[in-house]
Amino acid sequence: MRSILKNIKGDKVIWAVVFLLSIFSVLAVYSSTGTLAFRYQSGNTEYYLIKHMGILMLGFVLMFLAHLVKYKYYARISQLAIYISVPLLAFTLFFGTNLNEASRWYTLPLINLTFQPSDFAKLALIIFVARLLARKQDEIEDFRKGFVSIIIPVVLITGLILPANLSTAALIFTTCLVLMFVGRVKFIYIFLLVGIGLAGLFIMIIVLANSPKKSGRIGTWQNRIENFRSGDSEGNYQVEQAKIAIAYGGITGRMPGNSTQKNFLPHPYSDFIFAIIIEEYGLIGGILVVLLYLVLLFRAIKIVIRSPRNFAAFLTFGVAFSLVFQAMVNMMVAVNLLPVTGQTLPLVSMGGTSIWFTSISIGIILSVSREIEESEAAEDSKKDKQPKQTEHVVA
Repeated sequence: MRSILKNIKGDKVIWAVVFLLSIFSVLAVYSSTGTLAFRYQSGNTEYYLIKHMGILMLGFVLMFLAHLVKYKYYARISQLAIYISVPLLAFTLFFGTNLNEASRWYTLPLINLTFQPSDFAKLALIIFVARLLARKQDEIEDFRKGFVSIIIPVVLITGLILPANLSTAALIFTTCLVLMFVGRVKFIYIFLLVGIGLAGLFIMIIVLANSPKKSGRIGTWQNRIENFRSGDSEGNYQVEQAKIAIAYGGITGRMPGNSTQKNFLPHPYSDFIFAIIIEEYGLIGGILVVLLYLVLLFRAIKIVIRSPRNFAAFLTFGVAFSLVFQAMVNMMVAVNLLPVTGQTLPLVSMGGTSIWFTSISIGIILSVSREIEESEAAEDSKKDKQPKQTEHVVA
């Protein structure tokens, strides 16, 4: 144990945040999978607990390994990853496992594990955009060299994700826009792109509103937006049950394992796990979870400020913003501030590949932090040795 702790480098506060979120995850998943266990595992509630803890443990291993890799290598890895993402997303879109009228998953043969390529593509794209921004700082204000060359892979990747997963495509696209703003891309270019996107969204809404037939993912998007806008309790069954869970939670909550809404709320272990956390741990527990994600973002920004290179700064900010933004979207859906999106709560919701890619993402942040700490320690060591050498010469 001591040897493991000795080899753990990087921001210790981020490690602590990950540990606390994992505790919330284990407790909330164990509490909220009772119905799932009775439906598929003959009431064996420990099955999902052990499975989830195994996934989290592997996530910690991936995080540890990722934080040992020098962050500059991720720039090279992203070049290969982005080329793998395009055919992988295209293949999944047309031949992937269909669930709820969406082909988001690809079932790996032999091991029968579902893999969501959008998780892989999201991380690859953020690293790739960070790399391009760092390399093109001298020509970043040029429209063709500085903007078009960066936005092409963004549009390509999000365009392949959008038909099956609108919310994930929007999340990735927004993250890349914010990252480009931080990377000094001209605001007028970003504003123009946002304007084109909003115009396209407006046209799509008009077409949907006048469409006589609601089918497939288009029908799902239309129903979610209309139900959110109207506040219809029958159409918003998930949100209504989440509201009841939050109301039952009060200030201090019902205590761990005492949730009742987990028996009525669809997917209480993934999309709406935040509502279960509030029901069992109250407003205090909900605020603590929000603060943990904000602390993660705050510590990442501190790493950005200390980063000696542009790529390290853009990489850290892009990855951290993506995780925290996704978390905020999930929690806003649970309290009915946004339409239902299907986004999970990073490191808390039950999952497989989503937890692993989240762990790798945090490992990348810690890799940057580790190298900064080692560089600063080396500089301090040089400064400490310098006076001693001078004294020896004088003597």
